[in-house]
Amino acid sequence: MPLDIFICRIISALIAGTAIGLERQLRRRNAGLAVNALVSVGACVFILLSESVIYTAIQNGGPVNNDNLRVLSQIVTGIGFLGAGVIMKDGFSVHGLNSAATIWCSAAVGSLCGYGMWRHAAIAVAVILFINWIIKNIEVFVEKRHDHEK
Repeated sequence: MPLDIFICRIISALIAGTAIGLERQLRRRNAGLAVNALVSVGACVFILLSESVIYTAIQNGGPVNNDNLRVLSQIVTGIGFLGAGVIMKDGFSVHGLNSAATIWCSAAVGSLCGYGMWRHAAIAVAVILFINWIIKNIEVFVEKRHDHEK
């Protein structure tokens, strides 16, 4: 898959996940801004990866090997269980959602690296770090502003 298409798609996933997350954050839900952005980006990376595997096979004139896509789907499922182990409930509070989403995104990036898509992985890492540093700070700002209005 050409890098420009990869960039456009991952940025659109970032924008969409951030928009959904902002609404959740403003309503003070546990899975807020950063979590929704990470899940959207992670899902996008896994889809882009599977499309890239097929695209590369076609470009090289070889057969499309569905075994690679099956392995990829099992990674997505397995990491979901791993991430669930990070989530903790304490009374009415839930902790670890952002960490779980980040673990899931890390699996997507690792999968990109496994297929030799290093430039794509670097872009995904930059987007994930942007979410965890910048968007997470926006999330904290929205929380403080919302608390101040009460």
